[in-house]
Amino acid sequence: MTFKMYRSIKLTLLFIFTFGLSVNAQNSQKAKDLLDQVSTKIRSYDNIVIDFKYTIVNPADNLNQESKGNVALKGDKYVLNVMGITRIYDGSRVYNIVPEDEEISISTFDNQNSDELTPAKMFTFFNSGYKYYWDITQNVKGRKIQYIKLKPTEASNPTKEVLIGIDLQTKHIYNLIKMDKNGTKTTFTINSFKTNQPLSKNHFTFTESKYPNYYINRLD
Repeated sequence: MTFKMYRSIKLTLLFIFTFGLSVNAQNSQKAKDLLDQVSTKIRSYDNIVIDFKYTIVNPADNLNQESKGNVALKGDKYVLNVMGITRIYDGSRVYNIVPEDEEISISTFDNQNSDELTPAKMFTFFNSGYKYYWDITQNVKGRKIQYIKLKPTEASNPTKEVLIGIDLQTKHIYNLIKMDKNGTKTTFTINSFKTNQPLSKNHFTFTESKYPNYYINRLD
């Protein structure tokens, strides 16, 4: 191989490498821009009411669980119903109501410092702590779903990666697939997405008088 040929190949490889970095950077920004559009759309609603399906699978632990539920959201406040349990967050305290045991636990929840993925955080957790990648597009019953892949920037994060499916027409999240480093796969699929519903002013308020025979465990 002559020096001229070697130099030509080297320049070609350098161009391909540089072009690849440029495309990746553009795709990363495109992914972040789409997620920003989702966040902006969510913030524009007074409230959101969602029906969902939730599955969690880990073959190594013989774990295969599926459940359905619903959640009403207004800002950080929410009322979540899943697996026979109602959870209310009124902006300062969390109320877990278990009708089967006739028991209620009440605790203070620091929404700013907790790493817990609450219903409200499902629409905002991706705003920091992740790298963004433009992934595949799927057609789901006539809906164009664009997937964005997230990879944690912190090595200590137990999450391996997250896929967020976004309806490109509505800019609503269709589903969320989270893969953990321990092999657990969690899938959250939104079956019904309603906005600005006529909820009562006390919808996100816990009323103790409604549960006269329940044991109340005040944790703090």
